[in-house]
Amino acid sequence: MDLQLTDKAAIITGGSMGIGKAVAEGLTAEGCDVAIVARGQELLEEVAAEIAAASGRRCIPLVGDMSSTEDANRVVNAAAEAFGGLDICVPNAGSSPGGLLEELTDDQWNASLQLKFMGHVRTVRAAVPHLRARGGGSIVMVVGNDGLKPSYWEMTAGVANAADINFASSVAEQYGRIGIRCNTVNPGPVATTRWDYLEEAMARDKKISRERAHEITIDSLPLGTICTAEQVADVVVFLASDRGGYINGAHILLDGGQRKALMDV
Repeated sequence: MDLQLTDKAAIITGGSMGIGKAVAEGLTAEGCDVAIVARGQELLEEVAAEIAAASGRRCIPLVGDMSSTEDANRVVNAAAEAFGGLDICVPNAGSSPGGLLEELTDDQWNASLQLKFMGHVRTVRAAVPHLRARGGGSIVMVVGNDGLKPSYWEMTAGVANAADINFASSVAEQYGRIGIRCNTVNPGPVATTRWDYLEEAMARDKKISRERAHEITIDSLPLGTICTAEQVADVVVFLASDRGGYINGAHILLDGGQRKALMDV
């Protein structure tokens, strides 16, 4: 299927590893030019060079921290300037600390909301004028299934994700009328280094071994396997494309039908 993405321009936050990197690889494979954003310059530049060499498309590394409004505005504007505009925006940066309510500090709550929620808000807010100038475009927010299926040991992530989902619905309603679509992709466990950290947090909070935490995760997944970053990227790329042109305000679960109740021991 031709996704009609050739020569489109995209920006992906959290683009140097995991899901963000897979999305950049997927979009460039379909003919897009991409800007990838992350905080670590060395890895970012290595990944950008790797993607550009593999795809033959432009992949621009932009160092930025999406918890900063100034950085968010700067990197989005830099991407638009480099490409002569933007067609696709993929807010993906952000992680949240695991933990139980009585152990979570205000600083941990604020860190989660500033990056996982407000980072997405800042990215979208900066991108909308560029998408509008193109006559429309696609925003695909990578969020997480905790916003729809809460886990008490991932409380900060679930609250930030729920806020992201509400925000995306509002953006879809406001800007859909001018051709800017906004959707969310909500993975469950994904085989990345971030999931390793979350399993460690689960093991700590439930006072079980890391091996038992992994068993519980697998048992919660009817498909019996953890999702890959590439499987998430496939959905993001489709939603970004004109082939997904009537999908707006959707919140797509990509968790293999994960049953959160089984996360208890």
